[in-house]
Amino acid sequence: MKTVLIIRHAKSSWDDPAMADFDRPLNERGKNDAPKMADRLLAKSIRIDTFISSPAKRAKKTAEVFARKYNVDKTDILLIPTLYESHANIFFDVIEKAPQKSTSIAIFSHNPGITDFVNKLTATRIDNMPTCAVFAVKADVERWQDFRQIQKHFLFFDFPKSMHED
Repeated sequence: MKTVLIIRHAKSSWDDPAMADFDRPLNERGKNDAPKMADRLLAKSIRIDTFISSPAKRAKKTAEVFARKYNVDKTDILLIPTLYESHANIFFDVIEKAPQKSTSIAIFSHNPGITDFVNKLTATRIDNMPTCAVFAVKADVERWQDFRQIQKHFLFFDFPKSMHED
């Protein structure tokens, strides 16, 4: 059994309109939401063996916050350039190349590709992946290379503004 967590980067700053999109940092809300969402995963006993991220600053920083909560060094995060401005097939390609020893991976990326991708996984449909949202699925496969073809099972969808007692 393999588990995939698809995580949209936390809220980013638009303070400098001249800044390149790729370089936008997290804003204060993003800096607060990322650890909160990582804590929610830990509270559910969700395991993450491998962290995979777009190298864009906001996605990378979100992944680093989650990794820190999971006691994983930020240098162990796999940065995949194609996850920036990606489409659904890119996500499948990234999953198929995930380390075989990993049973659970987290992929940090961007809209609109991330919303399109999660809507291709199961019958569960969402209109939009909010910032720092987590969409989780599992698949009864031994090898990541088989993930694309096998039926996936929806586990949960969570995001910072969903109803939770904190």
